[in-house]
Amino acid sequence: MDAPALHRRAHAAPAGASQIAVVKLGGSVIRSPELPAWLDVIAAAGAPVVIVPGGGALADEVRSCQRQLGFGDAAAHRMALLAMDQLAWAVAGLRPGLEVGTTEGALLEAIDRGRVAVWAPYVLISSRTDIEETWRLTSDSLALWLAGKLGAARCYLIKSIAGQGAPLSAAELARTGLVDEAFPSMLAETGVSAVLFGRGDQEALAACLTNGAPGGARIE
Repeated sequence: MDAPALHRRAHAAPAGASQIAVVKLGGSVIRSPELPAWLDVIAAAGAPVVIVPGGGALADEVRSCQRQLGFGDAAAHRMALLAMDQLAWAVAGLRPGLEVGTTEGALLEAIDRGRVAVWAPYVLISSRTDIEETWRLTSDSLALWLAGKLGAARCYLIKSIAGQGAPLSAAELARTGLVDEAFPSMLAETGVSAVLFGRGDQEALAACLTNGAPGGARIE
């Protein structure tokens, strides 16, 4: 992955883009009983938000199929992107104010209309040569990448883990598998502020989205 090239190719951030927040919903969160509470917070915040759903169980099925059938990482990469697309449509179908977008322009247009945008990444990512096609880079890093492209103020990662407080090391999170292996380098290259939220952290996320209050665990 040629991360510096991402910045050279990035479009100029539109006016007000620094206020956009990218919210990554982990695949396990999407299948958890807490999903409605997270969506309620996002919908009620009245803030410009782009949701990035993980691939969840659908991406896990891609991994299983790859082991059984033996196709390469390039095919698995595209299949995992399609898994994220499917969950984007699923999430958007749960609230009337959510709208799927496939490109930066479509996401920004949805926000301009007062909608919460939900990213389906296949169209934007599948044909790129500057995004590595391996399991080292998954939806966590893609959320950071999108935040950088949109000039977003922050990227919030929501995981089905116990709530965290103190700042966390991106390298340690990658080592333990809580984020993907490419995440630390993507974090450094994009310069986006990343924050981790866990179970029961809905009020903290609401405060962050509505007034920029500190909350969650900063990832460094």
